[in-house]
Amino acid sequence: MKNLIEELEWRGMIHDTTPGLKEELNKGMTGGYIGFDPTAPSLHIGNLATIMLLKQLQLAGHKPYALVGGATGMVGDPSGKSAERNLLDEETLTANQEGVKNQLKKFLDFDCGENSAEMVNNYDWFKEFGFLQFLREVGKHLTVNYMMAKDSVKKRLETGISFTEFSYQLLQAYDFYHLYQHKNVKLQMGGSDQWGNITSGTELIRRMAGGEAYALTCPLITKADGSKFGKSEQGNVWLDSEMTSPYSFYQFWLNVADEDAPNLIRVFTLLEKEEIKALETQHAAAPHERALQKALAEEVTVRVHGKEEFEKAVSASKILFSKTAVEELKTIDERTLLSAFEGVPQIQLEKSELDHAEDVATLLSTTTNSKVFQSKGEAKRMIQGGGVSVNKNKLTSPEQKVGFDLLQGKYLLVQKGKKNYYLLIVK
Repeated sequence: MKNLIEELEWRGMIHDTTPGLKEELNKGMTGGYIGFDPTAPSLHIGNLATIMLLKQLQLAGHKPYALVGGATGMVGDPSGKSAERNLLDEETLTANQEGVKNQLKKFLDFDCGENSAEMVNNYDWFKEFGFLQFLREVGKHLTVNYMMAKDSVKKRLETGISFTEFSYQLLQAYDFYHLYQHKNVKLQMGGSDQWGNITSGTELIRRMAGGEAYALTCPLITKADGSKFGKSEQGNVWLDSEMTSPYSFYQFWLNVADEDAPNLIRVFTLLEKEEIKALETQHAAAPHERALQKALAEEVTVRVHGKEEFEKAVSASKILFSKTAVEELKTIDERTLLSAFEGVPQIQLEKSELDHAEDVATLLSTTTNSKVFQSKGEAKRMIQGGGVSVNKNKLTSPEQKVGFDLLQGKYLLVQKGKKNYYLLIVK
């Protein structure tokens, strides 16, 4: 068995632990869990650090449990939130749970023998648990004073917290107690913002069962400038390919800052210490080659989206940023093409408008309503200067006839200068 604590320490993945955890892990296989509330149809990369905790737990020979909060998802965790969350209906939560389960299966091994991962849903033990019964059997064990001392509650007292969200701490604590009693789970893990909820669970186990349980949290991942990690300009970076395309997902990791890459590659990949040190040496010698970012992007994209989607993303990157990838551009699939040019101006054209444009200078000015070039004269000058391409083919004459092959039967990719792209969509 690997030493889990040593592994997490060199990766920078430990924020806090309760006393005695290292000794407990050294005794033999320990059951540990992390909870995921299905408040969205997909997990996002903000969840990845805690997922990697479960992965490292399993690789160290221990047994991971992934708890999908079918019950607690109906209430909402106030940790890290400044306002009350909207409650989701049961149908939405059920659909979200399935999405979360499918994504976790990409990280955890559910069929590897004694320490196979298990998925549990707290709705299974809460659905028949009456309110009065819960108050009598559970509520009496933790005082209001104890619960209000937790940071997740204290930070909300000024703005207000409903009893619904206040009770979340007790519900999560009972999850830990239930898994301790029925699955022999002795460890709960999570982000550092979960410390209060997790230690409430260890306290409930002590008071209700006279048992000893443990907590481990990882730091919330931040960038070198102190800002929160995990969002792009478009918002959350999701694990679902329909919500964040594999190409955009790959590009996110490829474009992380040099100062952030050493930390991120330790947390989000399974590369060994020697491999990472070698990459750091390579990166220091030639930062422009982005060795750390490329390794990070490959590891995470392959795990989340598979080898084929990773290779498509790499191929698209090479095509889009190469000056000569004319033939390769024709092979790019439509979804990758559109995601690669997400945010690029898109110009709708009728097929008849394309056919009636007298030459390329007209097409890129008058026909496109001056969205590429303000005037035909401006278009002529830049084409003559060698600064315009269509589908990666450099235009050589403003009088050139319009007879381009459409990508995917309906797109023309126009490049103006080094960085300005336009996607013409022909109906």
